[in-house]
This record gives sequence, C-alpha cells and structure tokens, in this order.
Amino acid sequence: MVDAQAMDLREVQRQVDAALEDFLAEKARAAVGREYPPEVVQTVRDFLAAGGKRIRALLCVVGWHAAGGDGEATSALRVAASLELFVAFALIHDDIMDDSVSRRGRPAVHRVMRARLGEDERAERLGAGGALLVGNLALMWAQELLHTARLEPGRQRLVHGLNDAMLEEVMYGQYLDVMGTGCGADDVEAALRIIRCKTATATIERPLQLGAAVAGAGEATMDVFTRLGVPLGEAFQLRDDLLDVFGSPDGACAPGLSDLREGKRTVLLALGLQRADRVQRERLGHLVGRADLGEHEAAEARTILQDTGAREHTERMIADRYERVLQVLDGAGFPQAADRALRGLAVTATQYTS
Repeated sequence: MVDAQAMDLREVQRQVDAALEDFLAEKARAAVGREYPPEVVQTVRDFLAAGGKRIRALLCVVGWHAAGGDGEATSALRVAASLELFVAFALIHDDIMDDSVSRRGRPAVHRVMRARLGEDERAERLGAGGALLVGNLALMWAQELLHTARLEPGRQRLVHGLNDAMLEEVMYGQYLDVMGTGCGADDVEAALRIIRCKTATATIERPLQLGAAVAGAGEATMDVFTRLGVPLGEAFQLRDDLLDVFGSPDGACAPGLSDLREGKRTVLLALGLQRADRVQRERLGHLVGRADLGEHEAAEARTILQDTGAREHTERMIADRYERVLQVLDGAGFPQAADRALRGLAVTATQYTS
C-alpha cells in the first residue's frame, strides 16, 4: 500500500527494492535449473546494490499517486522496478562506451568481467562483450517486468507506448553523445539537445508519465509532467556535470577526471569555450579530451571554467529550471502528498552532492 496522506518515499524505495529482489531471485533460481551461468544475475544484483537514488522509480510511483492512484500499488511498483533495470542496462553500456573505470564507487561491470579472465590476451575485448550481454539481459528483464505488471487492459497500450518512446529517446541521445552529430564543442544548444534525449526524458518526464499512465491519467496530466519533467531533467544533468568536474562544496563528491578526459560535450564545457579568450580556448582545447589528463592539468581546466563564468552560469541555469518546476507545481493542483513529494524530489534532483 502507498499511503495517500503521507507518501513515505523511503518506504516506496524499500518496496521497489523488494520487487527487484523478488524478480532477480526468481531469475537466479531459473538460472540454476537451466544451468545458466549464475554470475550474470549476481552481477546485476551487485550493480543495483551499489547505490543509486532510485529517483526514476520514486517518480514513477509519485506520478501514479499524483494522477489519482491510491491503495494497492503493485502494478506501479512493478513498472517502477522495471525502470531501475533499464537504468542498469543504460549505465552498463555507457561505461563500456566511455571505458569508465568505476561506477558508484565500484569497478565498472566491463572491468569486473575483464578481471575474471585473468591473463587472457583477449580479456579487454571479451570483458566488454560480457558486460554488453549483461546489460542486454538487464534491458530484457526490464521489459519482462513491464509486461508482467498486471496493468488494466485499457492502460497497457499507453504504458508500453511511453516506455518504447523512452527507449528510443535514450538511444538517440546516446548516439548524439557518442558520434557528436552536428555538435561543436562550444554549441550549448546541441549539448542541451543531448541532455533532453539522453537524460531529461528518461530521468524525470517518462517515469512520471509511466506512473500516471498506470493510474489512467489523461492528456492534461501528461502535459503537466512534460512541462515539469524537461526542465527538472535538464537541471539534474547540469548538476551531475558540475559535480563530475568540480565535486561538491561539502566534500561528499570529489572532483573527477572522467568528463574532462573524455572531452564530454557538456553545457559546462560549451559555455567555457564560448566565453574563453583565445589563450583560454587554446588551453581548454589542449587539455580536454586527453586520456592521460592528470590532476594538475585538470585543475588548470577547472580554473578556466571558473574564470570564464561557465560554472556560475551553469548554476544559474539549474536555479532557473528549478524555479520553472515550482511554477508548474504551483498550478498543477496535485494531491498534497504527491505535491510535497515532487517538491522534495525536485530538491534532490537539483541540489544533490553525491
């Protein structure tokens, strides 16, 4: 049950985690019975257990309640759990493409797979392939959870249509990110387009809409969640980009090297290049995108991004989007508990530090 008066998000997260564990426990039993490699399910379990805010799952259940859902929430929880498996798929694949060393403080899945192969000269390639397949299974299991959510017949088509749209948007966003189609390093709008496809819709808008669809919401509610979800999703990614480069003031997140080494086309970097003078622009061009970038050089890049005002402007963009979210909520007329939960999640999405 989800309490219509309180909406205890910690309890919602516990219920989502329980739904995930029940599903994966059944997969583990099936793997034993069919003599499948048991480490595949365990790898997904370990990935999910490593952390994550479950923000998409929480938004799904809050969206369900905001659209009139109350009482028995089994279907909404199952759809919410499917989102977490989808996220596992997306992040495992993202780490392969970026050749990331770690995720959530643990070795990335492709690095775990590589380590299992020991001194095999093919370990790098086979480890990436193994992680790719684990990610594929996570996506297939996400779809299975969705297909077995026991949705009311009239709502099933809308739920599956929204989920299909989310998958397509993320794939196009990832493609734009990897291939850089039509995207100069100083193109802020192109960087925002990647955010909207790859992150904003899948993190905020679609989870809210999926929960609302389970509750039988109409077009007006879906529109509200678009107007709320897009700016909040953008703010969420802008905050993530700042944290990766600068860390957090409270020290909970240390400054990182990954975005700078990858030359990731972020709004932060685009703003820095736009605002840089000739010398600063040349230095950023020399520093960013170097796989061997060290901490000393990264500190120089951070200084340029600070001095050009790129960091401050990104903070203003986050604040502006947060205000737009509050304006949407002020006029939405959602039940009090859902409104309170959405305002709290908006703070989480824009001000988190780790």
